[in-house]
Amino acid sequence: MAASFQTNLIIILLALVLSSSATIAQELDIAEPLSLGSEKLTRFRLYLHEISEGSNATVVYAAVGNATNPVFGTVAVLNDILALGPEASSKVVGRAQALSTNASQTESALTMIMNFVFTDGKFNGSVLTIAGRNDLNLKVREMPIVGGIGAFRFSRGYVRTSTIFINQINKTVVAEYNVSVLHY
Repeated sequence: MAASFQTNLIIILLALVLSSSATIAQELDIAEPLSLGSEKLTRFRLYLHEISEGSNATVVYAAVGNATNPVFGTVAVLNDILALGPEASSKVVGRAQALSTNASQTESALTMIMNFVFTDGKFNGSVLTIAGRNDLNLKVREMPIVGGIGAFRFSRGYVRTSTIFINQINKTVVAEYNVSVLHY
């Protein structure tokens, strides 16, 4: 009799869990399959313009390393300009909003989490998210695209970046970003 009671109890509990799951799925409207359309590959080039000093600086250093190693551990928050060309007068299409840190004790290598926030053009209102290692010692670096929103929902891909120029007098940096992204 005890085994029968336990079996009935398990069946009742299982029925409750299944009905709760179905109710939650209906309430969240996730029972319907998601129609994404066809996946496409999009490639484009952008130029990141960073200004590290002055009233229109696009980078703030939130933390710096210690006296023993002043570079390691430095954390920067960026709101850099994304433009269609390397010239300062180029059309601005968005911002590169990022958190980066010098995560190596021996190399100039950044760990970055970066959002390309599009504010104009074909991808206006969309965001691409990039996360990875940016080894500044390399001429060309690659970082993965890990997601996005808007036109870039369910995206994946990579960016290849290289530094175009550094102006020590004006404290500006321009980097080229070649984007290859799969999205729906």
